[in-house]
Amino acid sequence: MLSNFSSSGAQRSRSQATAQVARAEFLTFQLGQEEYGIDILRVQEIRSYETPTRIAHAPDFIKGVVDLRGVIVPIVDLRMKLGCPTVEYTPFTVVIILNVADTVLGVVVDSVADVVNLALDAIRPTPQFQSQVDAAFIKGIANVDERMLIVMDIEALLSSADMGLLKAAVA
Repeated sequence: MLSNFSSSGAQRSRSQATAQVARAEFLTFQLGQEEYGIDILRVQEIRSYETPTRIAHAPDFIKGVVDLRGVIVPIVDLRMKLGCPTVEYTPFTVVIILNVADTVLGVVVDSVADVVNLALDAIRPTPQFQSQVDAAFIKGIANVDERMLIVMDIEALLSSADMGLLKAAVA
């Protein structure tokens, strides 16, 4: 009887561990009226916007580079990269410093909202559009407290062909 109780407890522990694996935290931020989320494990820090040093012949969405404690970090305007209308930077404009596969990159966003904990199965696939909309950088869409959250695929963003130009320009 005692061994039966122990195995039942072990099964509960495994199912709790599985439930924990099926969730993730996302940093949410604004680009215009839209709210986006990015895996919190990719976020190194959040900084106020400072004008970067421009790099000649870099694509328009690359604002330049900044020196972050001795590391030269390229800064990408996420609005421009995703084809959103451009706006003037405000005191709320921030740079999210990301670290993905040992690549450090800053992305400019309108503002940072909060951190949400989502069940991974709550992220629905992105609808297929018959237009110029590029959903390559979107993992899916989730409902969070009556609002829609667009979950970004930052790995796809970093591995895109035009971001390869970024590495060549900085190297």
